Amino acid sequence: MPEKSYPMTAEGKEKLEAELKNLKLVKRPKVIKRIKIARSYGDLSENSEYDSAKDEQSHVEDRIDVVEQMLKYAHVVDADSVDPNEVSVGKKVTYTEVGEDDPETYTIVGSDESDPLNGKISNDSPIAQALLGKKKGQTVEITPPGGKFKVKINKVED
Repeated sequence: MPEKSYPMTAEGKEKLEAELKNLKLVKRPKVIKRIKIARSYGDLSENSEYDSAKDEQSHVEDRIDVVEQMLKYAHVVDADSVDPNEVSVGKKVTYTEVGEDDPETYTIVGSDESDPLNGKISNDSPIAQALLGKKKGQTVEITPPGGKFKVKINKVED
């Protein structure tokens, strides 16, 4: 069974690489040091410092595994290789809901880069799924949880 591909922007991949480096070279050594110090306190059965450090170690190691997996199967999307009017990962799309006047603008990014409050939505989101592959001028039906609505794509930018 093939592994999942992780579409992302070049910027997103660079951020993941930096995060992995930080996890391995900064966070992991700090946690190991905390564990050593906590062990020196003696009885581990009632040592909350040790338990806390082991929990943190587990979180750090889990995140390292996830980031390594994502980088291993990363698919950096080159938005420049796609039709300039076509919505794809890495592009900014502006649309207006049919019957409304206020346009909305989002950049479609890989799931780990998602930051809706800053205008970056995951390629796995219902909105992005409906828009991907569509072109400027098209009207698209979006079906998020809670109902359907139609939008007209006004602009697609790199």
